Amino acid sequence: MSKTALITGATSGIGKATAEILAKNNYKIILCGRREDRMAELEKKLSKLTEVHTLLFDVRDKKAVSDSIASLPETFSAIDILINNAGNAHGLDPIQNGDLDDWDAMIDINIKGLLYVSKAIIPQMVERKSGHIINIGSTAAKEVYPNGNVYCATKHAVDALNQGMRMDLNPFGIRVGAVHPGMVQTEFSEVRFKGNTDRAEKVYQGFTPLQPEDIADIIHFVVSRPYHVNIADLVLMSTAQASSTIIKKN
Repeated sequence: MSKTALITGATSGIGKATAEILAKNNYKIILCGRREDRMAELEKKLSKLTEVHTLLFDVRDKKAVSDSIASLPETFSAIDILINNAGNAHGLDPIQNGDLDDWDAMIDINIKGLLYVSKAIIPQMVERKSGHIINIGSTAAKEVYPNGNVYCATKHAVDALNQGMRMDLNPFGIRVGAVHPGMVQTEFSEVRFKGNTDRAEKVYQGFTPLQPEDIADIIHFVVSRPYHVNIADLVLMSTAQASSTIIKKN
């Protein structure tokens, strides 16, 4: 019997690449995201490989999260794997110049959104005494860099929540782990710099950054281990990156 994986932020980047590799490996996929056109396109593609269901909601909307997950048809209702991938960065400013709306967006999506989705799914895992939760963090969960203040704080929170979940869910045999990527060439920087593509592109120039498929491959490895193996905390960077601020460029 194929396992069912629910992926948030599934319409681009790491989420999309993860959905693709899991679909190729016979997992049933629940795609979650906000962009209906991208969702429909990805559903059409993956439906040729496996069973797919889509949920259109914003993780910041507590009621929408709860209602959407409660609406799953019986064939998708038992979620074996939750991949908390939805997240964002807004702005790159010193704390004194920070934008309050940017702060709210990062806290609401990176922390509260992760909690809302987890809260909607964990009870069924507890009841079955099985399940696997993968929280997508960042190297920003492990270190703070200049002007990264609130974003780094939200990813530190993801790191703490990952550890807390693992402790609290241990009695129920639920696996919990985090994957913390360094710089990955996605829409991340374009969102951070609010559509300034020139500035976003410069972030990845002069070296070979990680690609979404690299992270998806790691996630597939993590979820496909024997059940007695839990990869609790994994940090990965490109060869050129030594830390958030040290990158070997050509």
